[in-house]
Amino acid sequence: MPPAVLGHAYAMANILLQTTIVDIPDDWNVRRFSLLADELARAGHEVTARNRDEATDDSVLSVLNTLDYDQLWLMAVDTGHGLSPGDAAGIMRFRERGGGVLTARDHQDLGSCLVCLGSIGQLNHFHNQNPDPRARRDDQDNPNISWPNYHSGANGEYQPVTADEPAHELLRTDRNPSGRIEWFPAHPHEGAVSAPPEYDFAQVVARGRSTVSGCTFNLAVALDGETMADGGPAGRAVACSTFHHFADMNWDIDAGAPSFVTEPPSDEMKRDPSRLEVFKDYVRNIARWLGARAEHNTNARENGDVRAPRSAARAAG
Repeated sequence: MPPAVLGHAYAMANILLQTTIVDIPDDWNVRRFSLLADELARAGHEVTARNRDEATDDSVLSVLNTLDYDQLWLMAVDTGHGLSPGDAAGIMRFRERGGGVLTARDHQDLGSCLVCLGSIGQLNHFHNQNPDPRARRDDQDNPNISWPNYHSGANGEYQPVTADEPAHELLRTDRNPSGRIEWFPAHPHEGAVSAPPEYDFAQVVARGRSTVSGCTFNLAVALDGETMADGGPAGRAVACSTFHHFADMNWDIDAGAPSFVTEPPSDEMKRDPSRLEVFKDYVRNIARWLGARAEHNTNARENGDVRAPRSAARAAG
């Protein structure tokens, strides 16, 4: 049986773990998130991991609302054109029927296709798309990377996490005396996410602090209680500052990275894996929290809203 987090039993979810690029070997293709997929599967979830299609509209994302998925974990690893208008519409319809969505991007304009996803897009700030006027260059080590690029530490290191009290349930754990997750995987140039003041359904979940400037930046923002255009409740969502919180190389530096990653990694996590094990409660918490809307999907199916079988979705990838 999968473990429970803080006394909550897991309900199995059908999760699509998807990147916004085609299968490029020397890039952030979905195989570089295999440890995340394994962790979700160990927690009792059914996981389909795939890259984007070569076609204009992705064969899965563009019709996601018609398929039998409960959650989308979208690793936005593109440089700006990772989602077509059809893909974005499929994801928005998926949220309309209660599907949970996690998005993760990175520095500068990496993953800026997310701006087409309604409120999720407004949580994400890029260099050229939905920019944050307060942002500035933080990581000084790589002149080829512009802002936003918050330096939380080397790949393979931990970064301390702060949070408002009481901590959001995504951060809760019974493995620390504090009752919350205190460390995330670090990365030299994280992106920027925010909770716009006009969104009373948005909440900052966790914050980090730059090792260069000392400035505080957001690590994750959650959406809960949003109403869609049709008046119905939207599926929950989490927007993360970087996909490096979930990448294989940031959990295990021996897993390797694309050749364009030039920053020297740290072996801190390798020497002390205990904090990584606590962080994995965050992964399990996200899957459980996003799944709280899965009942909406189940009711829809029982009322005759028939979805395509899971095997069809896999064949499409």
